[in-house]
Amino acid sequence: MDLSTIVGVVGGLGVIIGAIGPSKLIIFVSLPSFLIVVVGSMGAFLVNYPFADVKIFISVLMKTLKYKTAEPDEIIPMLIDFGGKARRDGILVLQQESKNIDNPFLNKGIQLAIDGTEPQMILKILETEVEYVKERHRLGAEMSTAFGTYLPALGMIGTLVGLVLMLQSLDDPSTIGPSMAIALITTFYGALLANLMFLPMAGKLKKRSADETLLMELMIEGIVSIASGDNPRIMEQKLHAFLLPKLRKSQFD
Repeated sequence: MDLSTIVGVVGGLGVIIGAIGPSKLIIFVSLPSFLIVVVGSMGAFLVNYPFADVKIFISVLMKTLKYKTAEPDEIIPMLIDFGGKARRDGILVLQQESKNIDNPFLNKGIQLAIDGTEPQMILKILETEVEYVKERHRLGAEMSTAFGTYLPALGMIGTLVGLVLMLQSLDDPSTIGPSMAIALITTFYGALLANLMFLPMAGKLKKRSADETLLMELMIEGIVSIASGDNPRIMEQKLHAFLLPKLRKSQFD
């Protein structure tokens, strides 16, 4: 579970609710405004993206809350250990080790090495997969940005609707208040959802994509080194290049 996303959204909403005052919160509840902003934005989203991409978007949103990945300083010792065993006892010794690997990408690369695939072919196969992962991540961030762009735009449309309704009934003062409420609350909903949720989510997805890509590149370097039979000390030096200097801890000291 991604705690920072939850804390950010809950904290932001908490500040806004506190500023409004819980007793006055009911004033900001408007079903017509919600329908114009949220359902209207969903309509624009479906015009822009096919249903297949919408499924990807839902999956991306879920990953924003449920996100877990290994850290580079956790993977490096594992790869060096695999490299040492493969160099000492032969690559087939990793067949048993591979059963304990949770990361699908790492597992695939180790299996390619076990099968005797040439290092250059392993590099090509895994780098192709990295490119497709980058594209999926790019699409997810792009869709979150698009939805965040539609929300305030539909909020402005709701504002225009409310103003038109208000101007058409100026002779009846009792309708001015509800019409003006629709005009303002739709803008409020659009700005709130865009700037507190979907646009920040797009930024977080880009950062996660960069982190995951870096980890996959590290894994590729380690797997190719294992397949090439590199000395574990040499492999460690290659993999440490992916870490900040202060995080580099040698296993051979």
